[in-house]
Amino acid sequence: MTIFQIFAVLITLVALGGYINYRYIKLPATIAYMGFALLLSLISIVAYELGVFQVETIRDIVERIDFSQVVLHGILSFLLFAGALHINFNDLNKVKWPVGILATVGTAVATFIVGTLVWGLAQLFHVDLPYIYALLFGALISPTDPIAVLSILRQAGISKSLYVKIGGESLFNDGVGVVIFLALLGVATAGEFHASEFGLHFLQESVGGLLLGAFLGWVGFVLLRSIDEYKVEVMLTVALAAGGYALAEVLHVSAPLCMVAAGLITGNQGRDFAMSDTTRKNIDIFWELVDEMLNAVLFFLIGLEIMIVTLTGNLIGMGVLAFFAVLIARFISVAIPISLIRLRQEFDRGTIPLMTWGGLRGGLSIAMVLSLPNVPEKAIILALTYIVVLMSIFIQGISFRSVIKMVVGK
Repeated sequence: MTIFQIFAVLITLVALGGYINYRYIKLPATIAYMGFALLLSLISIVAYELGVFQVETIRDIVERIDFSQVVLHGILSFLLFAGALHINFNDLNKVKWPVGILATVGTAVATFIVGTLVWGLAQLFHVDLPYIYALLFGALISPTDPIAVLSILRQAGISKSLYVKIGGESLFNDGVGVVIFLALLGVATAGEFHASEFGLHFLQESVGGLLLGAFLGWVGFVLLRSIDEYKVEVMLTVALAAGGYALAEVLHVSAPLCMVAAGLITGNQGRDFAMSDTTRKNIDIFWELVDEMLNAVLFFLIGLEIMIVTLTGNLIGMGVLAFFAVLIARFISVAIPISLIRLRQEFDRGTIPLMTWGGLRGGLSIAMVLSLPNVPEKAIILALTYIVVLMSIFIQGISFRSVIKMVVGK
């Protein structure tokens, strides 16, 4: 099959899954898309075992899709920009300290806790997973996925303050997680760690990405303000998302953080001072459609990825326990900072349990694990990551509204 034929089949199946869910099932969209693809994958595997048809053909098609390349160097730019576009900067500014601390210190603490617990599980299950690779797993699974989080939060019915805390942290902590992941990957492959180099690299990636995004957002604002033609203005925002992400990668700064900064400026300064009502309405409609469509494709691909994941009884058991280890680490990394900040700043009721349960994992974690070099530990980490992501989306995602009602009574 050609690339276009694969894309055509994928879009057709995504649309069919969306129709069936909207017409009959009524699950949150991202969960439904992933569940539909997972069901198709499982049916294909069972059919193969029964001798109905050769599943290798489908697996070959899935393997031709470079998930890591598609996510990390493709649709992530549009999804992060779309997510930041709808975050109110004034609301975010009010919670900048909790968001900043959780996105940095919280992610680092969670990485260490998850890595240590998973290394202990590896000893228990007699799985050969060195400590540095357990930490690597902790780094890629600890950042909450903004793509998964924001799509569910929009329908969750929580307060604006809590939405900004969870959504804002998710937008920023993936950049921190990627830097920690790359640093640990360097230690795992080269056996060396230099704190000064790590600190310099972190500053270059994070601060450089934010500054570049702010500059590009300002340039976009100036261009948007100078015209009043919504078709051209929509194209300018698309160019900002795609071109800005590509430029950040060329300059070796954090492309995700660049998109967050650019999206925040476009969605606030641009929306308030550079767009007419017609432009504002069309940009919102366009980016809502892009966000929905790319989310659907991403989570459908997550469901299909089971075709190339090798699962054994030991890894399944270890993966299930790793999910609870991730939750424990999330709770600790959220509870300690918030308990300290709460001495000087008021928080909504139920902030800690809702931020813990609302911290979903998604496609970003799978993209990072698939970017690992072909080392023996990759298959183990891939299996664990896949299980944790599936459990996170299905268990946390489906039950989040119920947890909100239980905690805050809404």
